[in-house]
Amino acid sequence: MEGNLLSPHIRSASDIGGYPQWVISSSGSGRSSSSSSTSAAVCWKRVVIVGGGIAGSVVAKSLQFVADVVLIDQKEYFEISWATMRSMVDPAFADKAVVNHVDYLVNAKVVVASAVNITDTEVTTSDGRQFPYDYLVIATGHSVSSPQSRRERMDKFREANAKMKNSSSILIIGGGPSGVELASDIAASYPEKKVTLVHSGPRLLGFIGSKAGSKALEWLRSKNVDVLLEQTIDLDTFQANKGVYITSAGEAIAADVHYLCVRRPLGSAWLKESVVKDCLDKYGQLMVDEHLRVKGFNNIFAIGDIIDVPERKQGVLAQRHAMIVSKNLKALIKEANGGKEAKLGKYRPSMSIAMVSLGKKDAVAQLPFTTMTGLLPGLIKNRELFLRKTRKLLGLDHGYTFL
Repeated sequence: MEGNLLSPHIRSASDIGGYPQWVISSSGSGRSSSSSSTSAAVCWKRVVIVGGGIAGSVVAKSLQFVADVVLIDQKEYFEISWATMRSMVDPAFADKAVVNHVDYLVNAKVVVASAVNITDTEVTTSDGRQFPYDYLVIATGHSVSSPQSRRERMDKFREANAKMKNSSSILIIGGGPSGVELASDIAASYPEKKVTLVHSGPRLLGFIGSKAGSKALEWLRSKNVDVLLEQTIDLDTFQANKGVYITSAGEAIAADVHYLCVRRPLGSAWLKESVVKDCLDKYGQLMVDEHLRVKGFNNIFAIGDIIDVPERKQGVLAQRHAMIVSKNLKALIKEANGGKEAKLGKYRPSMSIAMVSLGKKDAVAQLPFTTMTGLLPGLIKNRELFLRKTRKLLGLDHGYTFL
């Protein structure tokens, strides 16, 4: 599926055999570099964004009225990733967290496909199409398999919730933020269910301070969640008929359903034979400069979890990447159209701050010099999991009330 959502003032892709690079606008309407009644030619730069997640979507939204924007994403919608666990427990929450790209991109082209290669001048998609670019933004984050349509995604949330409701015992594999948040949400919403969390590490939330992990462990155990540390589950040995999972320590866990909450691989495998292949580090991250340009390239930017900036991989930081790159691209486009020389903004890695929900009221927060838990950090995050801020970045306001 491909949607070309250009306004009536803009010539469509079919007018000139591709999406427009040069746009003529008259009567002061549409895209124009002049307010006079004389038609003015504007060098309309082509910006291709690969990845419609928390970072790529913000760039596309920001640039759609100053460039010919093409967003390439393998699905038709944007999902606020940190709301996924809550949406499984409360499918109604997903209605605010899953948004069709066309709802916020009213003046851009949305291409539903996977990107498979990049050259110096164009991006090739899985269906064989080529999209030329003047500027490219790579924002493919982590590799996640998701339904293509929003309707299918919402159905998945409802199916997961129905299975959860019908289960008396639940196993969660992984003690990072996703696993802890899912376990805490289930424990808070369905206290009658037996919840077991198995984590391979010596403590929960290993990506932040030990105090935060200890407080999360204390909270979960206070809600009767059974937490097993330094153990793993081999799903290949699952005894399906008996509903029993065996840990690496030989413990048997009875569970009606399990949820795998482990980190996914980076979404950079498709770049290994591309023009930026030499810019991938040993972890598969793209190496970027202080302006978030891929090293060695002046017109290719990268943002989100896929880059090598030394900071935690968090959605709020990916949004900051997106805002810096949007600002830099606007400056470069303005310079290309006769404006002053572009002064590119620099990105500075963020300080160590993290917040993990514990049910719908509490949270644990790791700040630079202290760790907090309880209602205060919960008030900051849990009311709506920062959905309002993200929806605002995308220009979405459908009158939702966050309770």
